[in-house]
Amino acid sequence: MEALEQAAYEVEVYENHLEVLISVHKESGDTIKWKSMLNRTEPKEPSLASISEDAASNALATYAPNFWARLFKLETRQRKALTLKLEEGKVEDAKRFKVAQSDWREEHTNWAEERDLAQRIIGGDKQAKLDAIEAFEPFTEISHLGSGIELIVHESGHVEARLAIHGTHVIPSEIKSLLKSGKLSTKAMPAGRFNELHQDYVCSCALRVGRELLAILPDDLVLVTALDNVLNSKTGHLEELPILSAAFSRSTVNSLNLDAIDPSDAMKNFVHKMAFKKTQGFTAVAGLDAKEFSLQSV
Repeated sequence: MEALEQAAYEVEVYENHLEVLISVHKESGDTIKWKSMLNRTEPKEPSLASISEDAASNALATYAPNFWARLFKLETRQRKALTLKLEEGKVEDAKRFKVAQSDWREEHTNWAEERDLAQRIIGGDKQAKLDAIEAFEPFTEISHLGSGIELIVHESGHVEARLAIHGTHVIPSEIKSLLKSGKLSTKAMPAGRFNELHQDYVCSCALRVGRELLAILPDDLVLVTALDNVLNSKTGHLEELPILSAAFSRSTVNSLNLDAIDPSDAMKNFVHKMAFKKTQGFTAVAGLDAKEFSLQSV
C-alpha cells in the first residue's frame, strides 16, 4: 500500500507540475492606479501629545486623601508617588512621540517616492517605467519556473520584455501515469507531446509577462519576445534566438477569458510572430519592431 500511495503521489505531483506550466498566464498582479497614487494625501507630521502627563497631572490635581490615608499619614507618600507618575508620564509621552515621528518619516518617505514615481510615469518618463517594474517585482514566480527577463524601453516609448525560456530544463522528458494495478509507469515523452507543452509554456509565460507589464504601466500596449535555444540553420548550432514575439494590447487582454483559453491558440488574438510545428517544435523568428506600433496610455 505504501508503494501504491507513493506512486499515486508522484503522478499527482507530475500532473500538477504540467498544469502549472501551462497556467502561468492565469495569475497577475493588481493594476496600479497612478493618478490615484499621485493624489494621495500627504502624511501629517505628528505633534507631541501629553496624554500620559495630562492624566497624571489631573490625578495629582484632584487628589484628596481618604480616611485611611489620613489615619496612617500616607498623604505625603501618595502625593510623592503621584508627582513621580507625572514625570513618568512626560517620559512616556516623549517615547510615544519619538515612535510616531519615526513611523511618520518612513511613511512620508514612501509617499514622496511614490508620488515622484507617479509623476514621472504619467509624464511618460522612460526610466520611470523601468523603476516601476523594479519596484513591484512582478516576475518572481516566472523566474522560479526557469525564465529570465530583460527589459527594454524603445525610443518609441514602448516597453519590451525579452523572456529567456529554458524549455528543455522545465518541460519533463518523461510521462508518469498509473497502471491499472496502481503501480507507477514512466516512459519517454514523445517529441510531439514535448513540443506542444513547450509551445503552451512559452505562450503562457509570454502572456503572463504581458499582463504584468500592463498592470504596472499605463501603456495600452507592450511587447514580449520569448527566446530559447533553437537550431540556427546558418551556423548549424543551437543558439538562444527569438521563438515568439507578441504585442499585447490592454483591450484585447481584458476581453479574454484567461481561465479557459489555450495559451498557444490565444496568440491569434494579438499581432505576433511564431513559427512552430508539432513535429519539429519552434524555429527562430524575427522580433516585432516597436516602431510599427503607436504608443498610447490609459
